[in-house]
Amino acid sequence: MDIPENDKTKVIVLKDFLNYPSDLPARLAEHDACVWALGKSSVGLSDEEYTRITYDYTMHFVSSLQEGGMKNKTGEPFRFVFISGEGADPSGKSNIKFARIKGRTEKALFDVPPSSNIKTSVMRPAYFFPSKDHPSDRENIRSPTARAMDCFMTPLMKTILPSMYTPIEDLGLFAVEVAKGRWSDEKLFPNSKMRELIKASRTLGNQP
Repeated sequence: MDIPENDKTKVIVLKDFLNYPSDLPARLAEHDACVWALGKSSVGLSDEEYTRITYDYTMHFVSSLQEGGMKNKTGEPFRFVFISGEGADPSGKSNIKFARIKGRTEKALFDVPPSSNIKTSVMRPAYFFPSKDHPSDRENIRSPTARAMDCFMTPLMKTILPSMYTPIEDLGLFAVEVAKGRWSDEKLFPNSKMRELIKASRTLGNQP
């Protein structure tokens, strides 16, 4: 786990994302925001497996926040930033597993009532390549074959189809800014919108 030791980070290792320790919901509810980037490629997974990772784990976290007392807190709502993906289909009609289940999760998050004191923002990045600075991310997210393909696809996408590419550094910075409450009037950020906002911020000298 490539997390540097510091006095601001508390690492909690969970063996089961559907069964939290009894004290965890209340601890989670003490915070202001979450960037939910947990996920895995749908390739090779059954609908049931991909639903568990993408939908069940996410909604269990949201339910745990409410269980921990989030709905009783006053002030700004908890900002939940969900990393989805281009092509997600909230209508649930897509024949593509990824699109259908990611879209179902987006819809469920947006349907969480205001009384929960949780506000969801959804980011839909396009193709991205895990940073070389965090090799364990590459190993966990990509198979050996996919990692080899990434070395070819990354420069290709950046050059020929930049609108379908998301620089990993921009993705991280953007997610943190949304979690801090920036662009709070927006709730859905397709890749094109993310890149537009980042570019505008840098042009104005207000780089995220």
